[in-house]
Amino acid sequence: MMPGDGRTYLSSDSVCKASIKNDDDDILDPSKFLNKLKFSGIPNHDIRFKEGLPIMLLRNLNQSEGICNGTRLIVTCLGKWSIRADIISGTNISKNVTIPRIIMAPNESRLPFKLNRRQLPVSPCFAMTINKSQGQTLKHVGLYLPNQAFTHGQVYVALSRASSREGLVVVNADQEMKEHTLIKNIVYREVFSNIIGK
Repeated sequence: MMPGDGRTYLSSDSVCKASIKNDDDDILDPSKFLNKLKFSGIPNHDIRFKEGLPIMLLRNLNQSEGICNGTRLIVTCLGKWSIRADIISGTNISKNVTIPRIIMAPNESRLPFKLNRRQLPVSPCFAMTINKSQGQTLKHVGLYLPNQAFTHGQVYVALSRASSREGLVVVNADQEMKEHTLIKNIVYREVFSNIIGK
């Protein structure tokens, strides 16, 4: 829905030769099959970007330059094998950086071989989980709760991302809650009984 022309980046997928048991396994893993595989934390074979798109980095590339896992950026230039983007989170805000394609392999795989995917280590980022937002300070935060938080302190982490109360909006969409202006605070009473007992 963003205006302007985009660019599609295709990955280069291969099987790690060290994970193959015999030469016949090469025949069983054609490129089209590898391209269709999808894994959590690994970009898909084909990803499309446009200038102005918010993205999130999925790998640490250069921590001293602020190019690390979880960094949010805005795409400024679409190259043939890389993209340029401005950092919009962390300590290096406004810095323009180049994101190259790198080789990534899924940690867990149900496959009998190890996949190597060379692709841009980024994902579009219009929204993020509470865990991914930890440690960031944002001017505007919209917290969407389709269910109540499942971990003690999770709501606090989400609410404390906003730099001001005016920049915070909470949508409690939990159908099981009768009062939508309230959010449950998950508390493990065992923790407090252990403290009191001492």
